[in-house]
Amino acid sequence: MASISQRDSAVILVKAAPRVGETHGELVCCAGLDFNGNWVRLYPVAFRTLEDSQKFGRWDTIEYGWSLPKGDHRHESRKLEHKSLVITGSLAEKSRAQFLARHVVSSLNSELEQGRSLALIRPRNAELVVERKDRAVLDEEKARFRSWHDQEANSLFGFMGKDLVPDEPSPFLFKYRYETIDGPREGTCQDWEIEATFLKWKRLYGESETLRKMTERFGVEYPKKGFVLAMGTHKAYPQWLINGVIRLDHGVENEIQQLLF
Repeated sequence: MASISQRDSAVILVKAAPRVGETHGELVCCAGLDFNGNWVRLYPVAFRTLEDSQKFGRWDTIEYGWSLPKGDHRHESRKLEHKSLVITGSLAEKSRAQFLARHVVSSLNSELEQGRSLALIRPRNAELVVERKDRAVLDEEKARFRSWHDQEANSLFGFMGKDLVPDEPSPFLFKYRYETIDGPREGTCQDWEIEATFLKWKRLYGESETLRKMTERFGVEYPKKGFVLAMGTHKAYPQWLINGVIRLDHGVENEIQQLLF
């Protein structure tokens, strides 16, 4: 095991939905900002195996040990030492808007040119698009989830009872079509909150009513009141992906600029 080279702190902003791979099982990509305003990416995170006291959410502040990952040259990336992770608090609700607004950028192209692989962008004219997954794709995802979870449940060190992680994939893709100064874009949301919200509401209200409620919240309320997208590039190629969807009222960035001057 690689030795820990450093210990840092960060405010968590991004928890992508869990994905089950053929080689390494169930993993989560997480990201946040340190207290110097620098982005950090924590991957891979085997979230289900964390102790309950370590299972952080958005806005939690954490301390963690890390080393440089192999094969990932994005300078924000950190290989997390799971046992070292400690939740130290949570960013106060009254401080969250200003904290986010200081880091919103206008151009993803410019961020990429400067070698950055994580960014916050405010979408314009955002439209939520809901697509049912291809049946074969969904069946394959379900089989991977079922196989991995059965394996863990039957092992001596299985993680039974830790139900904070979804046990099934969403049957729908939630996408945004939107504009930035770079032009029109479209991307699939990989945000944990969106998938978890769908699965929770589906159990409570059924599929049709859940889709209506999802559209109302993420397709009407969020664009009306204001939100930002937490973007990240893929390790293998410089393509921006939607890793997080975070409410942020319209105009907060302008208020921050006025305070500075």
